[in-house]
Amino acid sequence: MPNKEVLDNASLQRALTRITYEIIERNKGGKNLVLVGIKTRGEYLARRIADRLEQLEGVQIPVMAIDITNFRDDKPDQHNDLGLNSEERLNISEQNIVLIDDVLFTGRTIRAALDALIHIGRPKTISLAVLVDRGHRELPIRADFVGKNIPTAQNEKIKVFVQEIDGKDAVEIVH
Repeated sequence: MPNKEVLDNASLQRALTRITYEIIERNKGGKNLVLVGIKTRGEYLARRIADRLEQLEGVQIPVMAIDITNFRDDKPDQHNDLGLNSEERLNISEQNIVLIDDVLFTGRTIRAALDALIHIGRPKTISLAVLVDRGHRELPIRADFVGKNIPTAQNEKIKVFVQEIDGKDAVEIVH
């Protein structure tokens, strides 16, 4: 069975723009705001949202990318290193963080990202933005900003394509 495209380029752009407007409304602009993208695709989505925020609000929002590999609960012997050098690590204490990822599924990646953020500082607030929420949560985690809810079967996968890596912007259900 071929993959089914559920978001094309234009739909993906609209979803990111909608998320951006919701972030502006919730945060009353961009004061004390930091965007944190979960590597790999969340990082690129965060940078795009930051660009839109700058266009709309005229303010540059700091963006940080985090690698949550060492905070995953399926790798218990990790050493909790974010792999960031001092130039990449932003001061997130007392900041309003928007954590950004491509797909929300079980919630375990987000739990690891929350652990990673708390490891480097004490944010004032943390909210979650995802391009796709596909359901099937294993942890009590929900997104504050969602580009598109796409109900899937447990055995299906969601594949997000971003121009920076894949040469196109799209979201597909992989059977």
